Amino acid sequence: MIQIKVLGTGCSKCKITYNNVLEALKQLNIEADVIKIEDIEEMMKYNVLTTPVLMIDEVVKVKGRIADVNEIKQFLTA
Repeated sequence: MIQIKVLGTGCSKCKITYNNVLEALKQLNIEADVIKIEDIEEMMKYNVLTTPVLMIDEVVKVKGRIADVNEIKQFLTA
């Protein structure tokens, strides 16, 4: 199963990214393990300084900006 992590402090950009992930999965009819990481100490383990961060299977795909639904769909179908 695909694992998707959204790292962010809970700001609006982070929430939008998380919701965009859910929408992309719904549109593609794909199941995934979606994890939202808001704990700063936990985020530091990934060595990222700007949020939101979108990770798919432990690979950083987007950081420091909102990933839109179509972009996420491209990552999931590549």
